[in-house]
Amino acid sequence: MEEQIATVVKNAGSHYLLSPLPAWEVFPAVLRGKVRLKASEITNPIAVGDRVKYRQEADTSVITEILPRRNYLIRRSTNLSRQAHIIAANLDRAYIVVSLYFPEVKLPFLDRILVTAELYGIPATIVLSKTDMYRGLDPEGIARFRAIYEGAGYPVIETSVTTGEGIDRIREACKGCVNLFSGESGVGKSSLIKALDPSLNPKTGAISAAHLQGKHTTSLYEMYPLASGGYVIDSPGIRGFGLVDVEKEEIARYFPEMLRAAAGCRFTPCTHTHEPGCAVKDAVDRGLISAERYNSYLGMLEEDKKFR
Repeated sequence: MEEQIATVVKNAGSHYLLSPLPAWEVFPAVLRGKVRLKASEITNPIAVGDRVKYRQEADTSVITEILPRRNYLIRRSTNLSRQAHIIAANLDRAYIVVSLYFPEVKLPFLDRILVTAELYGIPATIVLSKTDMYRGLDPEGIARFRAIYEGAGYPVIETSVTTGEGIDRIREACKGCVNLFSGESGVGKSSLIKALDPSLNPKTGAISAAHLQGKHTTSLYEMYPLASGGYVIDSPGIRGFGLVDVEKEEIARYFPEMLRAAAGCRFTPCTHTHEPGCAVKDAVDRGLISAERYNSYLGMLEEDKKFR
């Protein structure tokens, strides 16, 4: 039978669900072993969002080829592993969901995701979740967070699934697009997706009170169609995010605010660590680049092999 093309909408180990987007007509498929061997350093040779060729063989759809990716979000799979894991592919936008508290946001973790999104050309929006829980407790913290990331050039959307704040804005932005929702465990990704479309039922879980960290609840990567239009990909909660395929000398290019300032550096190349006449360090000293973002950059230079 002639090969056809579809998009991977669910990854369940060696079995997949495909759909010929934009139509939502889901069917199962399996992967040929020879295709699997082509990406030995990648833990998952096929990711949700991948466009693939498949052929019908008896009662089974068999994936025969992975088509070239427009972009993808990737992380080092474990702290000390040389292997990498592709979170999702062919994305129109990544929504990085964070909570200032419950669980507390880790800025170096967030910055690693943003650097990777910049590296692979994926527009990123930061979603600040659960704002109804802590706005009255720390309004200055919210303002400071927004100043850091809006100053870097990223949209920041404050949301609450309880009050509905920000939900309509995200729902409208998702129309006609493939959108990834990613972040640490417990920040409310699945609840946010359900708020965007109440007919969906991605897994949700409670926060571990002992550690104020989210328990892993979503174990599979899965794409859902939104009734309002567009598609969302729910991803498992991530605890560590190691950089992949970026040299230390290149990291500064993927901090937009540092890239803008670097044009004024006296020396080229400049590591923005010790060189005299460094415009980036000067911008940090003058408060034009946040100290938090600059410290994340220094941490990436020092810890390129592992991060938690």
